[in-house]
Amino acid sequence: MAETLLKVAGLHAGYGDVQVLWGVNLEVPRGEIVCLVGSNGAGKTTLMRAISGLIPARGGTVGFAGENLTNASPERALAAGIAHVPEGRRLFAAMSVRDNLLMGAYLRRDGAQAVAEDLERMFAMFPILRQRQGQDAGTMSGGEQQMCAIARGLMGRPRLLLIDELSLGLAPAIVDQLCDTLRALNREGLSILVVEQDVATALDLASHAFVMDTGRVTRSGSSAELRDDPAIREAYLGSI
Repeated sequence: MAETLLKVAGLHAGYGDVQVLWGVNLEVPRGEIVCLVGSNGAGKTTLMRAISGLIPARGGTVGFAGENLTNASPERALAAGIAHVPEGRRLFAAMSVRDNLLMGAYLRRDGAQAVAEDLERMFAMFPILRQRQGQDAGTMSGGEQQMCAIARGLMGRPRLLLIDELSLGLAPAIVDQLCDTLRALNREGLSILVVEQDVATALDLASHAFVMDTGRVTRSGSSAELRDDPAIREAYLGSI
């Protein structure tokens, strides 16, 4: 396995009096796509929020590129190279597509020209965003909003892109297009951690997978290993 970029060890987290994560261990190797799958309520979104600093850890550690990011602020996590595309996109609905994308670069200090070049790269990657750049983000279709959310994350030039519920509410053709884009980004060296309820799609996209159930990682392995696991097939994959 490649060098570890993200290492989550023994992570506990929750909300108020409710404990959601119970000693979660997860790794993302540098330059790979890893998926996190499981049923609703398994704790996948909570884990993503704890990694990106949106909620505090109650125990355990989050290590990234040799740096301890346990309980780091979202700003510090982003500055370290972690960009989070949250469940439901969470765009600024009343702001233009262009302004949403520029918000993804708000921590950058490499100059307006570099930001403009990356904005052009996003428009080349997602041509519909060029057409919609002056439109309020909240008026776009779900697929267009997901493209905008991913592009906003990429504007920060991350080393690790977290995507929570890639395919939620999207047509299969749009999901296929997004997966192709993520594969292309990965070939350029971007590491990606994807939360996905469509397990077949997730295993086709990722090289390695973790399965969560009731706040714990219950299985992990290569995507091929999990696809051939009888328990995974019975629980998630049906007859494929």
